Amino acid sequence: MHHSYSLGVDVGSVSTNLVLVDENSEVACKLYLRTSGRPIEALTKGLSIIADRLRQGGRIVAAGTTGSGRQLASAMIGADVVKNEITAHAVAACRTVPDVRTIIEIGGQDSKIILLRNGIAYDFAMNTVCAAGTGSFLDRQAARLEIPIEEFGSYALRSRSPVRIAGRCAVFAESDMIHKQQTGHCLEDIIAGLCEAMVRNYLNNLAKGKKILEPVVFQGGVAANVGIVAAFERLLGMKVVIPEYYDVMGAYGAALLAREEVEKTGGETAFRGIENIPRDFAARSIECGGCSNMCEVIRIFSDGSLVAHWGDKCGKWGAVLPADHETA
Repeated sequence: MHHSYSLGVDVGSVSTNLVLVDENSEVACKLYLRTSGRPIEALTKGLSIIADRLRQGGRIVAAGTTGSGRQLASAMIGADVVKNEITAHAVAACRTVPDVRTIIEIGGQDSKIILLRNGIAYDFAMNTVCAAGTGSFLDRQAARLEIPIEEFGSYALRSRSPVRIAGRCAVFAESDMIHKQQTGHCLEDIIAGLCEAMVRNYLNNLAKGKKILEPVVFQGGVAANVGIVAAFERLLGMKVVIPEYYDVMGAYGAALLAREEVEKTGGETAFRGIENIPRDFAARSIECGGCSNMCEVIRIFSDGSLVAHWGDKCGKWGAVLPADHETA
């Protein structure tokens, strides 16, 4: 049986995620790959795996991209829609939990909160500046403590008396953890304290002044950490829902939006076809002097032509590219 799939691609700083969504809007295939600072290679690898899946029968009839590298991904594959993460995550959450009111999303390098009413996002906040409370910070602490990240959360659940960790800054949190280790506290109590500190930091910053209503959906790679989930439920006093595809919800939303766009216009997909995707992408970098962040902006070229920018925090550089499909 030949299926018609929509492809969703979410290129982030930590992970590159791809999903194939079938005619019934169900996820038929998902990939969660580490970007490792090489988004072009990560996406190329993911597409080769998708190509193997398609040989079993199926074709791509729509493609959408999201994430901080969405313009890069669109330039590579030919996307029907290019959407920001807020929109993509909201669409995926509404598909999974139709009456969702609050989305908590914590990824490798940033975190978000999205508030919805009748399936429409009406308020959101993002933190892209501080590493405290993100997946990469948890990865670093797990490595420092020589604990597999997959087991990190379960340590927190075994705690009997969590210690208080200063969670407002990644540097202070790590120093506080080291101090607590030196004073003889067990790892379980320290890790539980870290999970609570991360959640407190999230609620005091991103969620400050916002009314969190149920159902609450937790998305992003950090949703796999049972210690963080337990801390959210304890501090919020409400149940937190973890979707089946929590780690690829951005890509899932992009795929759903792409199919909707192609069906609405009634035209052909802009997707190049995996066999037609150029392999000659090259990157060069410049330093943006527009503000004190001094972002390193990576410029992507194909056949000598500039096709995408990558790496700025504010999105200014992406906005100067021809991006006919870029919408909120």
